[in-house]
Amino acid sequence: MTSSSDGKRPPARERLHGAAAAPAAPNAYARFIPREELGGFSAWTPGSFGDATGGAAAAEPPRPAAPTPEIAAQLQAARQGGYQDGYRDGLVALEAFKQSYAQQVTAQMAQVLGSFRGRLDALEAGLAAQVAEVAIALARQVVRSELATRPESVAAVAQEALAATLVSARQIGLHLNPEDHALVHTHAAEALAERGAKLIADATLARGGCIVETEVGVIDAGIEARWRRATAAMGRPSDYADVEAPR
Repeated sequence: MTSSSDGKRPPARERLHGAAAAPAAPNAYARFIPREELGGFSAWTPGSFGDATGGAAAAEPPRPAAPTPEIAAQLQAARQGGYQDGYRDGLVALEAFKQSYAQQVTAQMAQVLGSFRGRLDALEAGLAAQVAEVAIALARQVVRSELATRPESVAAVAQEALAATLVSARQIGLHLNPEDHALVHTHAAEALAERGAKLIADATLARGGCIVETEVGVIDAGIEARWRRATAAMGRPSDYADVEAPR
């Protein structure tokens, strides 16, 4: 073998021998199957991976056929009937709700009015009782003041009692407080003489009143009796001595 140190290329035989000794480079196309050896093939796409049809695209679902005019008319009639039924049922439900709500409101208002009326009646009764008590107390003060300032008014009481006595009565006795005896004798002398009444001093009677006794009955015109009758007419019967002064 000639050395290549002189700068000359080795002969062709030596180059071929060296190339044969070196291992052959792998062929890049050896991993592919030739086209003529394939019986059939198709192009591969990512969407067809794992498709049972061998890579063919999946078929689109069939579109539903358009309804016939008869079916369309039936559908329209069904929709219209359902709308009318729903509208009618809605009106019935609304009317029932309105009636139920009105009944509830009426019942609640009646309950409120009844409670208000009861409270108002109780308030009126309480106010009436208070007004009556105040009126009675004021009347008592007026009577006391009248007896103190006008003691001769007992003569008018005596005349009224004699007028209430029966005309047929003959034995008439007029009982008076001793302090009122002279006043009645002075201011009611004519009425006493006309009926033939006799004055009788009675210390058990309060001033301002009298009692007429006859053979047919007794007329109590005392201050206590007249007071009880007056307060009973006002619905608050009480004794003259039990009435308190108004606040």
